Amino acid sequence: MGGRGRVMTAPVTISERDLRTLLGIVTDHRSDLPPAGLPTSLLMELKDQIPCDELSFFGFDPAGHTCWFYQGIPDDAADDAAYEQEFWGNYWDFDPFTYYERTGDLRSVTKISDFYSAPRFHNTGLYSDYSRPIGIEHHLATSLPAGPLDPPGPGRRLCVMFFRGSGPDFSERDRDLLALLHPHLHQAYLDAERRRRPVPQLTPRHWELLRLVAAGHTNAQIARRLDVTEKTVGKHLENIYTRLQVSSRTAAVTRAFPDGATQTAPAATGRAG
Repeated sequence: MGGRGRVMTAPVTISERDLRTLLGIVTDHRSDLPPAGLPTSLLMELKDQIPCDELSFFGFDPAGHTCWFYQGIPDDAADDAAYEQEFWGNYWDFDPFTYYERTGDLRSVTKISDFYSAPRFHNTGLYSDYSRPIGIEHHLATSLPAGPLDPPGPGRRLCVMFFRGSGPDFSERDRDLLALLHPHLHQAYLDAERRRRPVPQLTPRHWELLRLVAAGHTNAQIARRLDVTEKTVGKHLENIYTRLQVSSRTAAVTRAFPDGATQTAPAATGRAG
């Protein structure tokens, strides 16, 4: 990993109480669902478990130098935005940030110290232009796959980052806690996306047809499977597009099956609809 690699340490012990607390963070039903991202209360509890000065969760496109959403605990995104140009100007030269682009690894939890010694970090352009002005000395980070309803594109992903200023680096316990939570955080994000976009109101015939579309069948193949004309299939698709507020087959399947689970949609019951 990076230039230095992860240093081998003694096993970290996590108690049963810790595990119950962690699972509660990501499984509790929360009413404070924001327009994008995760519930603020979830992020606040996560920050309590892995103490830091700031926690950020965001969806971003490194190639396009853009974020499609950003959450910060505490909420000081405006302060960080003042250094956006410096951040992107040094992004591609900073190994901890480009780890995913170099490896495609969406599972590991990394620290700056995995890649740089403190003197070498302090000698980077990112530190002098960005980290030092806003007081960052340490970070702990992991990436998550973008959701099926997020803006598409190569390299786009979600990122969870914990920041500390002066003081000790993040511990191996901190790293292991975030590693344990990694798949659950992704599921919590997908659950939040589903709650923001409820299951579309489609007829049983619409669901039956969409499953066939998702399986890659053409209109002609679907017509034969359902014993209807291609014109009827086309009309059904037009109705589906209208109800889902989309304009293509791919978008319709993504909207109807946001996590790819075509078997969890309402079952078709007969051919009426």
